[in-house]
Amino acid sequence: MTDTSMRRNGPIRAQSGGRRHARVRVASVALALRWASGRWPFVEDEVAGLRPLVRPGAVCLDVGAEYGLYTWSLSALAGPSGAVHSVEPLHGPAQWLRTTAAALGCDNVTVHRTALGERAQRQGTMSVPRRRLLPVHGRAYLTEGASGPGPNVEFTGSRPVATPVRTVDGLCHHMGLDRVDFIKADVEGAEAAVLSGARNTLLRHRPALLLEIEDRHLAKYGMNATGLVGRLGEFDYGMYRWRNRGWEPVTEVTDDCRNYLFTARPIHSS
Repeated sequence: MTDTSMRRNGPIRAQSGGRRHARVRVASVALALRWASGRWPFVEDEVAGLRPLVRPGAVCLDVGAEYGLYTWSLSALAGPSGAVHSVEPLHGPAQWLRTTAAALGCDNVTVHRTALGERAQRQGTMSVPRRRLLPVHGRAYLTEGASGPGPNVEFTGSRPVATPVRTVDGLCHHMGLDRVDFIKADVEGAEAAVLSGARNTLLRHRPALLLEIEDRHLAKYGMNATGLVGRLGEFDYGMYRWRNRGWEPVTEVTDDCRNYLFTARPIHSS
């Protein structure tokens, strides 16, 4: 082997090795999250149910990503041939997502600092509640269309944070996505608005949807669980919940579960 070929091949091998190490890191984090689901209160049970929904090469949207508990699992499942678009409108969590993605080597993760809604706006407003002077990012909500704070009256105060607002359809068009396989959305009651802005995506790509559905949050947008489920029924989506380590068909939202899966295709849970 000549010196020239060594110079050419050395960096390639190093780069390939770096990608392998990155995949191991991401897989390890995803495995830890899967183990923690159902054991630790801040890791939702449904994280353990992503595997039958997201295959290598999948394109996923994590809407309301916060600190990425779903993003990292989706990144590992989609693999290097797939993509995860992590959508988070607040600066602190969005910066955390970018920093962590770089540290883990998640080359398939793109962070979008924006809110998603029914229509695009150059500037919308997030209401971020505070507890003991600290922001509670997981309870922030988009004020457009909201009649008030809803259950956020429990907090002593809040502050407005400006954010651009896009639609799912607009984001997919801007990124040139030719497939969308999975969308998770946790947007504190604005799920119906996000779905309205995703109509073309739902009809064209038929992605599986994992939605947080709670009447207490939906009410401030003039929506309820029955109405939201009915909208998805118009798209011929079936409804499931994660129970007993599998996706179980259900027909209604109940108080003991807040995350529901909707899909147009049969599920083979594992």
